[in-house]
Amino acid sequence: FCCWFRFRLSWQLARVMFGVIVAGRLVQGSPQRIAENQFVFVLEAAEAIKHLVVFMTGEVPFQDGVGGSIYMGWPSSLESGGEVAWQFLGHVGNDKPSAIFKVSQIKPSQGIQSPFGMLPTAASISPSVAQLVILVEPLAQIVQQTPAAGSTASSTDTVVEFTKKMLENFYNYASSFGMDAAQVAQHPRETFVPASVLRRWFENFQRRLEMNPTFWKD
Repeated sequence: FCCWFRFRLSWQLARVMFGVIVAGRLVQGSPQRIAENQFVFVLEAAEAIKHLVVFMTGEVPFQDGVGGSIYMGWPSSLESGGEVAWQFLGHVGNDKPSAIFKVSQIKPSQGIQSPFGMLPTAASISPSVAQLVILVEPLAQIVQQTPAAGSTASSTDTVVEFTKKMLENFYNYASSFGMDAAQVAQHPRETFVPASVLRRWFENFQRRLEMNPTFWKD
């Protein structure tokens, strides 16, 4: 890491350079510094993590040509607390100060060997703990790496997830007002739609959404 030696920071500055947000949780700052160019965040309840954001706080920029590669370390077995399986997620840099990752579909069995050598592991303390490591290194080296499959959170995935939740919410809400024939007869001025029609619309929309998430734009 020849570039890193021109990128020395005081410990106080390094602690405010990065932050992490796990969806549904508070912001995590102040990572542990485990080497000159390595910073680690300990993430509890690893099995519940779906999306996370890694960002630069803006307090300290990278030097030109340097960025931070991001690795996620998962316990190999939540039951046995085995060795950590590492996966490359992506990176942050001055021109890309934040990144969103989808980690719910990542399988620890597809992990790579640790790029950090012998890294102290929090997983040995708790089998439900994951680690997120930011490795400061040359951008030319970072861009040669391929992110783990399924780790990139696309806007399409977000739209599909939101739409499905919205459909389910509407269907459940409308169904809660269901009436039998006798009850319908008591409201002669109201127009009623059979529940079967609503269910068919719900199922058809879901099927079309899965086939083509942007069909509604046509």
